[in-house]
Amino acid sequence: MAWNEPGGNRNDNDPWGTGGGRRGNDQGPPDLDEALKKGLDKLNRMLGGKGGKSGGGNTGGSAGGYGAILAIAVILVVGYVIYQSFYTVDEQERAVVLRFGEYSRTEDPGLRFKVPLIDDVYKVRVTSVRTAESQGQMLTQDENLVSVDLQVQYRVSNARDYVLNVRDSNQALAFATDSALRHEVGNATMDAVLTEGRAELAINVEQRLQAFLKEYGAGLQIIRVNVESTQPPAAVQDAFREVQRAREDEQRLVEEAETYRNKVVPEARGRAQRLVEEANAYKSRVTESANGEAARYLDLLSAYQEAPGVTRERMYLQALENVMSNTSKVYVDTKSSNNMMYLPLDQMMKNQSGSSSQNSTSGGSGSGSGQVDIQSVTDQVLRELRNRQTANSRTGR
Repeated sequence: MAWNEPGGNRNDNDPWGTGGGRRGNDQGPPDLDEALKKGLDKLNRMLGGKGGKSGGGNTGGSAGGYGAILAIAVILVVGYVIYQSFYTVDEQERAVVLRFGEYSRTEDPGLRFKVPLIDDVYKVRVTSVRTAESQGQMLTQDENLVSVDLQVQYRVSNARDYVLNVRDSNQALAFATDSALRHEVGNATMDAVLTEGRAELAINVEQRLQAFLKEYGAGLQIIRVNVESTQPPAAVQDAFREVQRAREDEQRLVEEAETYRNKVVPEARGRAQRLVEEANAYKSRVTESANGEAARYLDLLSAYQEAPGVTRERMYLQALENVMSNTSKVYVDTKSSNNMMYLPLDQMMKNQSGSSSQNSTSGGSGSGSGQVDIQSVTDQVLRELRNRQTANSRTGR
């Protein structure tokens, strides 16, 4: 199939529709400028425009070129708009969407849609732990300077507040940290800040800092506050170390004194308790003995009132028995004379015991030694009595 157009004939073998585009019978490729011009003209006709004349109308070719460029621009703009309409929110993020500058919504992780040039999206990491540091010199309650290094660990707890309520959340956190730290250090003494009060200082700063951030609506949550170091200014560190050593010596001496006290005081209390118990026992014994003696004398009084003579003689005999049972000497009253005869039984017993011990060491048996000693002493007493009676009878003539 073929049709005629101005400037040449077109047949099916002419894909560009140029008709007279060939030079005579030359079968070579068409000119590049002419092919580009024809392509733009065809694109223009596809978009609804009018194609240029192949006979060489320059005005129609220019109009077709402009229309093609416009079409390409429209396609690019549409593609860009579609590309900008979708975005992805990561698992660690939350997206805050503002429409015409006003809060619209907070998007969760996933593929999301927005209106280009109308919606603004701010992505905020809410799961990662962030770190901020603060350091400086400040006055304590007792008007001493200390240098404190502080580290704050925090995360974003509310993405909307983090984006909208505070212009610069990190700067707000730095100001709030410095304020809380100076407030707590100003309420403590230098010794507490430098020694055992550091842990308490960190807890107090964390609580006060969280209260400040909640009041600001910064959308931040404090996880932990660590007091890295507390030390006096460099100019007085040597003097401070001397003071610390003196305090350590003082603490050591106090502990030694406490140890000595814990050792001595219980022993003294034990001795005191023992003396008290002995005194109570002596008191009880004396009291009971006195009560028993009083009761015995009352019984003796009643017996004396019933039989005075018998009771008097019994008391006399008991007194002599008590006296004579505690002595080793024996006095014998003889009827033949008025002289008392003294028998040194203690010396006799001592001599007898000495001879018995010598016999036992020389190999004699120890069984029945008590009976032998008593018998020998009795024999000696009888012999001594006979001898003295004989001597007295002779001298009495």
